[in-house]
Amino acid sequence: MKAEACTYVIFGATGNLSRIKLMPALYHLEAANRLPEGTRIMAVGRRPWDQSTWLAEVRAMLVSKIKADIDEAVFSRFSARLYYHQGDIGQTECYTQLAGQLANGEGFPKNIAFYLSISPSDFGAVMGFLSDNQLFDEDSGWRRVIIEKPFGYDLDSARALQKRISQYLSEEQIYRIDHYLGKGMVQNVLVFRFANVMLEPLWNRNYIDHIQITHSESIGIDSRGDYYNSAGALRDMLQSHLLQLLTLVAMEPPISMEAEALRDEKVKVLKSIRPIPKEAVHAHAFRGQYGKGHVNGEKVPGYLDETNIPANSSTETYASMKLYLDNWRWRGVPFYMRTGKRMAKAQSSISICFRHPPLQFFHGTDVRCMNPNWVLMGIQPEECIRIEMTVKEPGLEMQTRICSLDASFRNQDEKAIDAYEDLLLDVLKGDRSLFLRFDEVEYAWRIVDPILQTWAIERDFISTYPAGSWGPEDSRLFDKESQFWRSSLTPECK
Repeated sequence: MKAEACTYVIFGATGNLSRIKLMPALYHLEAANRLPEGTRIMAVGRRPWDQSTWLAEVRAMLVSKIKADIDEAVFSRFSARLYYHQGDIGQTECYTQLAGQLANGEGFPKNIAFYLSISPSDFGAVMGFLSDNQLFDEDSGWRRVIIEKPFGYDLDSARALQKRISQYLSEEQIYRIDHYLGKGMVQNVLVFRFANVMLEPLWNRNYIDHIQITHSESIGIDSRGDYYNSAGALRDMLQSHLLQLLTLVAMEPPISMEAEALRDEKVKVLKSIRPIPKEAVHAHAFRGQYGKGHVNGEKVPGYLDETNIPANSSTETYASMKLYLDNWRWRGVPFYMRTGKRMAKAQSSISICFRHPPLQFFHGTDVRCMNPNWVLMGIQPEECIRIEMTVKEPGLEMQTRICSLDASFRNQDEKAIDAYEDLLLDVLKGDRSLFLRFDEVEYAWRIVDPILQTWAIERDFISTYPAGSWGPEDSRLFDKESQFWRSSLTPECK
């Protein structure tokens, strides 16, 4: 697909997401000469800024994020694309003036992408104003709308949001962005699975014991107390990012990499996940909340001592879950997922544990550390694929050790690409394969809704864990005594 010139209209352009992600990503696309000629970027904000003030603000954003000298030639080209529109997104005048500026301004492309970097509670109202001012009309060019998660607060609110959005837009115009899917290593999961024929015969219940997906963070909630206390770890990470990773690991090969074929297979995975009855929630899910402790040698407060957190809050900062897929490939294989704040290390990974050999030949010898084979995929910060195998140590004795076969994702001279760079470019191409279709969102909410409803009622007690640890004791989730959370991407002896 070829990227087409468009006008990127960013609502919430002065906010945190724009500051740390969107503007740096667009700048890097400019540096790589990937923005089509004629592309314009229109920022919408309430602050009474003129053009020179906005350009100075963008420069400050880039300096803060890039941590290096800005290429002046690149910034000169980039700044020529930048425009600022002052307006209150709650007032109709903002949109009538915007429509006039886009229609009569300085050569703005007729293709328009609206990026809603705003609170989800404002999505419906903003889309209503845009529709009233004919800004969704596609008479002279396409219209695409990018919306950030959360896509609803639960199943009912997600459906209500979709019903309102669909009054103004077709599904083909909606780009629900999950930045996790733009990460290079996440896309590499598909390549690793489907471009290496030696793995396909083993990728099923006959050879795989269980699969783990972990996203741990060493940071706390920062200044997001109000949002986080109403969301929690299950909504913030498991329902969205980690379930998406599960679909990529478990899906059947699509007939092509075309967007709908890929998304069809992901939805099939979500549909096959065994529902969790409310009476079985405690056997399938666990929650915890971080207390005070030490992270990277520094003393940090507990969750209840953070700003804007009620003293009696039972919001989870750690959530783990066990799921089963009732299909031919994965019947009986548990999928374990966990996420947490203030944990020992910041790391996202997929760990695939294979079954033990059917017969152990080495009883009565000095062989130790007969671990199962693992396939380890590091998503961030370390991007890697490793296969662990047992090998004999050199020498006269029959002793073994774990050997790790590493497949480097990126060569030393290759630059890391931020997920938003990929996704913003895909919008210009009209490639929706890495964006979420509504049925993906709906089935993901169906999976976690029974857990959310149970936890909402049970507010008297929540387990705690020290900040800087690997979370609370939740080993009861595991099906076997031999199963344990894999917290390292290097060989472990158990």
